[in-house]
Amino acid sequence: MESENIGEGTKIWHFVHVREGARIGRDCIVGKSAYIDLDVEIGDRVKIQNFVSIYKGVKIEDGVFIGPSVTFTNDLYPRADAWGEDMITHTLVKRGASIGANSTVICGVTIGEYAMVGAGSVVTRDVPSFTLVYGNPARIRGRVNKEGLKV
Repeated sequence: MESENIGEGTKIWHFVHVREGARIGRDCIVGKSAYIDLDVEIGDRVKIQNFVSIYKGVKIEDGVFIGPSVTFTNDLYPRADAWGEDMITHTLVKRGASIGANSTVICGVTIGEYAMVGAGSVVTRDVPSFTLVYGNPARIRGRVNKEGLKV
């Protein structure tokens, strides 16, 4: 673990790599084998399950749930020999959102407050607050309340 910006009460499981400059809030749980890249921002009371990859340019607000094996990308045009700070595309996950297992979040999107992304989804565009999306690509399938129940 390279970052020193870990909030009080946060539990980090084994084989987790938290890069320098990453900030993790209070009372979070980071599951085993997760990767949190340079300068990632994670709010308070966030639950990150096992094998999650969060790359530079991602900001996660308070109370977010991220299921096992979720991957966030950060470069729309990845190439092995052309990488730099100007290639990073930012992603925002707003308060209370939930992202199901094995989902992929393509960079540059905002996932709204209390939105729910179904397991296995590929998120390619913004998800409005209190919306249920799933599929490949993820499409709006309904509305949810703060508890994640369909309304």
